[in-house]
Amino acid sequence: MARIVSLGSALQDIYLIDRDDFVGAEIAGQSVFGKLVIGDKVDIDRVAYEVGGGGTNAAVSFARHGHETIFIGNVARDAAGEAVLACLDEEYIDSSYVETVRGGTGCSIVLLDAKSGERTILTHRGASGKFDNLEADDLELISPDWLYATSLRGDMETLLRFFEKAHELDAKVMFNPGEMEIAQLPKLMGLLQDVDVLLVNRREAAKIVPGTLLTELLGRLANYCQTVIITDGEMGSIATDHHDVYRLGSYEQVKKRDATGAGDAFGSGFLAKWATGAKFIDALQFGAANAASVVQKYGAKAGILTGREDLHPMPVQKIEVLRL
Repeated sequence: MARIVSLGSALQDIYLIDRDDFVGAEIAGQSVFGKLVIGDKVDIDRVAYEVGGGGTNAAVSFARHGHETIFIGNVARDAAGEAVLACLDEEYIDSSYVETVRGGTGCSIVLLDAKSGERTILTHRGASGKFDNLEADDLELISPDWLYATSLRGDMETLLRFFEKAHELDAKVMFNPGEMEIAQLPKLMGLLQDVDVLLVNRREAAKIVPGTLLTELLGRLANYCQTVIITDGEMGSIATDHHDVYRLGSYEQVKKRDATGAGDAFGSGFLAKWATGAKFIDALQFGAANAASVVQKYGAKAGILTGREDLHPMPVQKIEVLRL
């Protein structure tokens, strides 16, 4: 097994779940939660308190797979911060490099329609709004095999410090950037020279390089990173490790209860498997299975797999030539 550092956000997620009051409606071409009226008091069916944030979601995937897992991020000294730390302890994740900062721990309110699985998320980033206090030199004490980084809210300087330190220590880097990193495209392209595995969705890929077809996007991104994975929601994914190229369908058609954390589950599930020495295609299939399991549960962590499950076959096509 490997020693993996997960770098990113930690939040408390509060789910408000209902079967009729959050039904979508169309207004001016936009889908909205149509039955919420200003000034009304709305009775909902269920409230659930979960721990979220891309950094902790990924860490749970690694830990359940048996890897030695360290989370680096920020919380505050409050009830939400205590919930985050308790979750890390329960999952046997090393929290000794978590920084306690002033203010409040980040919090998301998830309005979830139980019938459709659609949701709207209201987020206060709190302690996960800034990351410039985190020390890349901590990696020297940890000596990781892998650094897995999710969005740091566009803090390219902190990402660069961590990526450079990881490579100085001969650790590999997997990166799942967010919108705020992609919005700084010149800096992002500079960061990619220190990235071993890049994970983006189709919409994000099209903002980084030109192209429409998945094969075009993958081929162009592969000029910057050795291994690239592009997810495409229910349509599956496409990936290359510069040796093989695979187009995968969905792992299975399931009832989607909550899509929160699906991307985190795919990426961290892939690395959890690949870091054991598994074949590239087997790691991709496990990532897809992990994502399919997560969307069947409320919250981003309840459905995360352990790696001990028996997986069934899924649609996979090996592609011989990429479009450039």
